[in-house]
Amino acid sequence: MVATSEGQRYYANARHALDIIAQAESDIHGQQNPHGLLRVACSESLGSEVLIGALPEFLERYPNVDVELSLGDGYVNLVAEGVDIAIRGGALKDSALRARRVGTSERICVASKRYLEAHGRPQHPGELLQHQCIIYTLLTGGSNYWPFKDGEVPVAGRLRVNNLDGIRRAVMRDFGIAYLPSWMVASELKAGELEPLLTGYTVPGTPMNALYAADRLLPQRAAVFIEFITGLFASVPGLDGTSLL
Repeated sequence: MVATSEGQRYYANARHALDIIAQAESDIHGQQNPHGLLRVACSESLGSEVLIGALPEFLERYPNVDVELSLGDGYVNLVAEGVDIAIRGGALKDSALRARRVGTSERICVASKRYLEAHGRPQHPGELLQHQCIIYTLLTGGSNYWPFKDGEVPVAGRLRVNNLDGIRRAVMRDFGIAYLPSWMVASELKAGELEPLLTGYTVPGTPMNALYAADRLLPQRAAVFIEFITGLFASVPGLDGTSLL
């Protein structure tokens, strides 16, 4: 169920009032005791593979903060769904939100050795139309185009998936060529299970941002979480701003 516009405004105003109260309480305690429930949304792959393993450290560091983690690759309306922070890649386009950069993510083309032996290796992005590309249906900017340094190129394939981990599993099963965040396939690249393609045509990494509503105060529990994940992402190859190519 989606709230009406009036309901969303009411909720936003109520949350704003509660944030002011919470901020005042934090000020009284010298802002050294973050507390309350923190609602965080991020992609299923990022949450499962990076965040969940680090959450015990965060919860131990801040014993008065609870975390509700919502995992999914679809768009999240922070106000309507009561989310404090959403972690997303790409430039901020929604003026109702504010962004703090927490990392950098690059995307690369990969395929299995078995697929390449059977179908050949593309030497130029324009050759991708001759291959089975695994389409991510939620890709920003359109799922049938992949960006490269000289511009976007059309791609096509018989398999379409709305989940990045599903695409990784498909490319490991020799379904075709995938366009994935490099951090998701770092271990597979290192082990030689997947091979990078078109490495001379990749675009620069895109920012990973922690987003929150612009019309309300950022609670102390959210501020310390943003600092925490900034440090966390700095330790993850492919999220730390370095290239794996």
